[in-house]
Amino acid sequence: MSRDDTPARRGARSQRTQASSRLRAWGRHHRAMGLDSARRLVRQPLGSLLTMLAIAIALVLPAGLWLMLDSARLLDAELAESATLTAYLEPRVGEGEAMRIAEALGAHDDVAAVRLITAAEGMAEFQQALGLGDALGRLESNPLPASVVVMPRQEAPAAMQALVDELEAVTGVEEVRLDLAWVERLAQLAELGRRVALALALLFGLGVLLIVGNTIRLAVESRRQEIEVVTLIGATHAFVRRPFLYSGAWYGLGGGLLALGLLNLGGHWLATPVSALAVSYGAHFAMPRLDVAGSATLLLCSTLLGWLGAWLAVGRHLASIRPR
Repeated sequence: MSRDDTPARRGARSQRTQASSRLRAWGRHHRAMGLDSARRLVRQPLGSLLTMLAIAIALVLPAGLWLMLDSARLLDAELAESATLTAYLEPRVGEGEAMRIAEALGAHDDVAAVRLITAAEGMAEFQQALGLGDALGRLESNPLPASVVVMPRQEAPAAMQALVDELEAVTGVEEVRLDLAWVERLAQLAELGRRVALALALLFGLGVLLIVGNTIRLAVESRRQEIEVVTLIGATHAFVRRPFLYSGAWYGLGGGLLALGLLNLGGHWLATPVSALAVSYGAHFAMPRLDVAGSATLLLCSTLLGWLGAWLAVGRHLASIRPR
């Protein structure tokens, strides 16, 4: 007898063969249950479509709010770039000293850039803005001081206020102006939007679980006798649960696809009036759209919610089904 034909080696090969056979059988059963659950949904197109549409409606609102918040973050970034400080210099400061002060302010660690506006440039801008060139030209002297526009590195209200206190201590700087009201309001609105989006996502996610759970519960009741029979011949709860889990996943995936379609239709429908409103204010705004990553995230979440709703419903009802 050769060394390869020892009982131990034959037993190891037999074990590996049995394990691979079980794995192939497990994979075949998963494929069969996935296809069978999809065919059952197709046989009832109206009921399946209504369930998926209910899931889609539950997903559209939090997804749409998430898109709006994403656009608001882009707008916040644009507005943050306009968050500047204005340091007004003392009237006695000449042009040469003003340049030196501007350089000193620009060397600060928390300052990204500075722009010096001399007294003459400030008067020219003031005349152009108000259209009072002739009247202001008769003044004996320029009453406006030189100023330095400072762009901070950090746009947080606390950091900007701390920078104001430091810049006011610089020699030659009389006052530093900063309008923190709109910055604070924007931060508060962004935080409120994030919390509302999270609350809606949890609330409507629970709604999806209830929709799928109720649908799967009816499916379990309609196949009660079939479940009792397969349980009598030794089927495990995992075996019985599997087709219903696939049904829940199909419901979730279909609802996610319908939600994507509704979001795109809503975006196209609102694009023209929103763009016209933005143009009337001299701005440019495009309706936000889900990119590939956002679409994949929505589909993944909807599929997982459908699977979880089915798992909860089947687990609860299988415990009450006893073979007779």
